[in-house]
Amino acid sequence: PDLISGKKIGCFGLTESEAGSDPSSMKTNFNETNDEYILNGSKNWITNAPIADVFIIWALNEKKEVSGFILDKDTKGLNTSYIKNKTSLKISPTGQIILNDVHIPKNKILPKTNGWKSVFSCLNKARYGIAWGVLGAATQSWLIAKEYTENRIMFKKPLAANQLIQKKLADMQTEINIALSACLHTGRAMDKNMDTKVAISILKRNNCKKAINVVREARDMLGANGLLEENHIMRHLVNLETVKTYEGTEDIHSLILGKFQTNIDAF
Repeated sequence: PDLISGKKIGCFGLTESEAGSDPSSMKTNFNETNDEYILNGSKNWITNAPIADVFIIWALNEKKEVSGFILDKDTKGLNTSYIKNKTSLKISPTGQIILNDVHIPKNKILPKTNGWKSVFSCLNKARYGIAWGVLGAATQSWLIAKEYTENRIMFKKPLAANQLIQKKLADMQTEINIALSACLHTGRAMDKNMDTKVAISILKRNNCKKAINVVREARDMLGANGLLEENHIMRHLVNLETVKTYEGTEDIHSLILGKFQTNIDAF
């Protein structure tokens, strides 16, 4: 309840330094005793890790079966650190989680999880949210470029009076609205409990790519002014570089879709 209300901050500890696109290669592990679990390992690139009150940690047992655990920030043996000098998502505190002989009672395991199915269920929800979110950055950049070109006078007329500029604006509007429609239809399918895993991979791959293209085009339309912080374009662009990477890179989603089509695993 405190997480829902915002009184407490949580984080999702899955990614490791050598287990990003392939989470099954994680090294974080747990051992079970009569009355507790003991966790060891580390997580990296975890959003909110340095400021989190509640940690969801995924770990493997000796049989390589994955389970999730709930840890409080004051748990003995749990430590965090900041990842410094990021040039993207600067407002988001990202960090590492170190687990050194962390002893937790048995009621701290997530009892209703079902192995990797549960992990990827969480990831798919996040991927769907991202598919919407990137379009916000794209839409804002499109509208900034539209306003700028309408007011920027070049060769004694507004920049927007040029056919090339109007075509670029039309392309931006088209790509954004097609992507929004795809998100809407997928959401309606989710409401009907339909299988949307493949659709979400299409959305995550397509919308991130198209959003970056829109923002880059907007930056170009503003010329050197597109590099200024006050115009926000570069902020959106560097943030989208992060979003394009996390929750499954573009290449990973390409392989997911390729496997779906051919039934051949290329991972």
